[in-house]
Amino acid sequence: MPRMTVNDRPLEFDMDPETPLLWALRDAANLTGTKYGCGNGDCGSCMVLIDGAALRSCLVTIAEAEGRFITTIEGLSRDRSHPVQQALVAEQAIQCGFCTPGIAIAAAGLLRENPAPSEAEIRAAIPNLCRCGVYPRLVRAIQRAGRVTRRVETISAAPAPGISTEDAAREVPALRAINPPADSE
Repeated sequence: MPRMTVNDRPLEFDMDPETPLLWALRDAANLTGTKYGCGNGDCGSCMVLIDGAALRSCLVTIAEAEGRFITTIEGLSRDRSHPVQQALVAEQAIQCGFCTPGIAIAAAGLLRENPAPSEAEIRAAIPNLCRCGVYPRLVRAIQRAGRVTRRVETISAAPAPGISTEDAAREVPALRAINPPADSE
């Protein structure tokens, strides 16, 4: 039974060792942020970090992942505070969101190796397909995440998930708490 560390948790999969890592993560570990897109490594929706390198989980078997450290989008940061996640939101580089987890993982892998990538390096390192076409904003977001990583810039970000509407309205002035209408009897 293949064993690996997923999002800092040791896991053992009681599955066929030839099972793609994608399906072990989604079906057995219930980590559904890693998306199934094409199943043959073309789209990048299933990207995860394996020992820090961004790889397509549909092409890696759990036998090949044995003993390795896997990071999924859920493990990148629990509160969405990773610079890549913050920059994608700040640069409005998210449309439908289907490809976003794979893109965020690929960008995190790139910035881990090169916190100041050029536009050409970003385009070469982010092979993900985005049907919404956010590529120009995506490049800006990754460059911005790099600046945050290098501590050259900060991002005034949206509140973490789970925050109350009232607290969110105080944190982000564009949000307004709407009071429910009083019962009229």
